[in-house]
This record gives sequence, C-alpha cells and structure tokens, in this order.
Amino acid sequence: MILVLAGTADASAIIGRLKAEGYRVAASAVSEYGARLAWEAGADLVRTGPLAGEGLVDYIKGHGILAVIDATHPFAVTISKVAREACRALGLPYFRYGRPEMDLPFHPRLFWASGFEEAAGLAACGRVIFLTIGTRHLECFTKAPALKGKRLVVRVLPEEDSLARCRRLGILPRDIVALQGPCSYELNRALYLQFQAEVVVTKDSGRTGGVEEKVKAALDLGLKVVVVRRPPEVGGSSTEEVVSLLKETVKP
Repeated sequence: MILVLAGTADASAIIGRLKAEGYRVAASAVSEYGARLAWEAGADLVRTGPLAGEGLVDYIKGHGILAVIDATHPFAVTISKVAREACRALGLPYFRYGRPEMDLPFHPRLFWASGFEEAAGLAACGRVIFLTIGTRHLECFTKAPALKGKRLVVRVLPEEDSLARCRRLGILPRDIVALQGPCSYELNRALYLQFQAEVVVTKDSGRTGGVEEKVKAALDLGLKVVVVRRPPEVGGSSTEEVVSLLKETVKP
C-alpha cells in the first residue's frame, strides 16, 4: 500500500492517478475536509488528524506501507520533515510532490516577504488589510504592533476550528469571510471592494491555490499586495515524475 500525505487538490489528483495505475492507497489528512477529498479521490483507507514522528512510523508499520508520497501544502514544512525522517529510519522510498511556484511579473505595488512577520510589517501602510493566508500564522498579524488599530479582514475555510481560532484572536464576525477557495478573479475583486481593502496579503500557494487571481484582482483595483514566499523545499517533482519514480521502485 502507498501512503499519500493528503489534504490538497494536488493530493487528490495523485491518489486518482495511483488508483488508475493499480496501487492500493492509504491517505492521511489533518482536517475532515481533507479526508473527504481523499475518500472522493478513491483512497482505500483514510485517517484524519495530525501525525507526529512516532505516530507516522507506527502507522507505516501497522499498515504495510511500501512508500510515502508527500503531497501536502508547500507551507506544511513540519509534516514534510517528519515524513522524510520516518522514511529514512524505515528504509522506505519518500517522494515529494512539488507544486509549481507562481512566476508573478514585477509590479511596483507587489511586494515579496520572506516570512509572515515581515509580511505584517509590509502590510502596515494600509488601514484595511485583507488576509488570505489561512489561520496558522494569523497571530503574526493580530499581535503585530505595526497593525494595531488596523482592520484585519480574514478569508478562511468554513470549518469550526478556523472560525474558533479567528474569534480567539479577536477577529470580529463582520471581518471573517468563511469561504472555500480558490476564488475567481471576479469574486476576489468583489470581496476586496466589499470590504474596502487597501492591502491584500497572500502566500505563494501556486496556481492551484488561486494566487494569480487574487493578485491580479488586487493590482487591477490599485491595491498593494504582499506575497509570502514559500519555505525552501527539499526536492519536489511533478505528478508524472512522482508516479514514474514510484513505478520504478514499487510495482502495483
């Protein structure tokens, strides 16, 4: 059985491809929504919830896993590190799917940040900041001295945990947009106008994450855009490359 670290649309596509090739597939996703995507993609077995080092090793041993394909989000660096170390310890193949980065053209109102703290500082020039970064690093903005007194509007997944985290961090219901992306250019534009955004903060989640539509809509409205660079990855292959490498190592 092949274990796919899932939770993204990319992972669903990989699961579907592996099933078409004749592999049995187990999937692991942090959220219930990610688990549902894996089931819908055809996974034979799906677990839900975070995995620590020992937990992942035990799962691999207990389910006869022959290889691990890491198709998690580009910013999910912790689980990627855990998975590489677990496979190294067990002597199993580890393949990392690399989501293509965005090649955004130069623009005087487009700024790149190396991390979320830097992004918070760059966003401080606006009075209304529209955040499309999820909730994991939201505290970098709610606690940033430079953003004190600013209005933070956040677009997050419509899940209980996401909404609860927003409320704990002081985000008012009127400033929470609970919406599953990616969104079209038109919808992004409408949201920015509705909330009178002056700065949009996103992260380089690639074309799959709808970054291009977010950025273009903001720039066309004359807004400032801050993009958080993704962490450097160790390796990273396309879906075709991952499947090809797997077939050389583990037969269906």
